[in-house]
Amino acid sequence: MCMRVAMWGWVLILVVSLPARAQQQQAAANESDQTLKRLSIEDLSSIDVTSTLKHAEPISGSAAAIEVITGDDIRRAGVTTLPEALRLATGVQVARFDGRTWAITARGFNISTANKLVVMVDGRSVYTPLFSGVFWDVQDLILEDVDRIEVIRGPGATLWGANAVNGVINIVTKHASQTEGTLVQIGGGTDLGQTGVRYGRRLGSDGGIRVYG
Repeated sequence: MCMRVAMWGWVLILVVSLPARAQQQQAAANESDQTLKRLSIEDLSSIDVTSTLKHAEPISGSAAAIEVITGDDIRRAGVTTLPEALRLATGVQVARFDGRTWAITARGFNISTANKLVVMVDGRSVYTPLFSGVFWDVQDLILEDVDRIEVIRGPGATLWGANAVNGVINIVTKHASQTEGTLVQIGGGTDLGQTGVRYGRRLGSDGGIRVYG
């Protein structure tokens, strides 16, 4: 009985908090859109990236063929998975074999076990030791929490190791302090159903925690 009461209590909290949270996120998205529209070409070329030299530098000064997919790009495209978001990058080949198997690479030679592309989330590699590649179906980040995706087309083994023969993909998520509150995502379609829940809160003056599933 107590468990049922607690469960319905959580449901009520979610229902009450969702409208306010949705309004805040929509307002933030609109503000971001207006900010991007006001930027000049010079400002857009000065967006900081970190995947080329492992420290922040303007994208225009980066000594690599690098492209940035912003969180706004992902939201406007209406994609629901990371592989679909990578289709927004120039020169990245994204192929889907079935409902859960993806093949992603750059510079050709695309197969389901492609292992010549380093993929990282916040600078940490997500490859599997099974074939030194990536199982894309288990990279189930909530796309709302992705700040940007940096894609380098071309060799990057000097900095990132032997797998970076064809390129580097670095998925950079938002800081936990930027994702406070509760977020619930529900989607559906033909032979498709998705549900995601995320909760974040601030810890101290400059810390934060985020859990999702």
